[in-house]
Amino acid sequence: MKLYTRTGDEGKTSIIGGRVEKDDVRVEAYGTVDEVNCFVGQAMTQLDPAIFQDVLDDLEKIQHELFDCGGDLANVSKKRELKLTKDSVDYLETKIDKLIEEAPKLERFILPGGAPASASIHIARTVTRRAERLVVSLRKADPETSAVALKFLNRLSDYFFALARVVNFRLNQKDVEYVRSANVFREGKRKEDKE
Repeated sequence: MKLYTRTGDEGKTSIIGGRVEKDDVRVEAYGTVDEVNCFVGQAMTQLDPAIFQDVLDDLEKIQHELFDCGGDLANVSKKRELKLTKDSVDYLETKIDKLIEEAPKLERFILPGGAPASASIHIARTVTRRAERLVVSLRKADPETSAVALKFLNRLSDYFFALARVVNFRLNQKDVEYVRSANVFREGKRKEDKE
């Protein structure tokens, strides 16, 4: 079997149930989800199992769900059998709550960085936000696009924020506060979490 097919040489690609231009917002959305998955994989290579086995287990589960999310976004068939469920969103919420309890209290915005794994997770967080914005655009063009995918990406970016802080905490790296930040956090929750 050859890896290359030559079917995309004219700028189109196959999706589940059709073909679209490679710069279609749908392709941008699931391609960006794939990008998130790559940064998750990178972060995993930077985490010591002796300290982060629980995190590595979670991230592997998330990688599978990101693959499901991408597949759901690539699905335009008349029978859209979607893989990602509300259970994935609920799971992330539970994990976020636990991570927030573990990390030190936060009052101000922080700068991405610290340990290499934390920095990689911050990159995954921002790329997840981009994927989320693209799914919003995709849902405007196709309202049948998975609503669960949008919720999943929203929670996932919050999970990555909380996780990046825990990674630094477990490695005795202090978060660097943004020096001009006002006090924007209340009881461990960000203002935008209420939106």
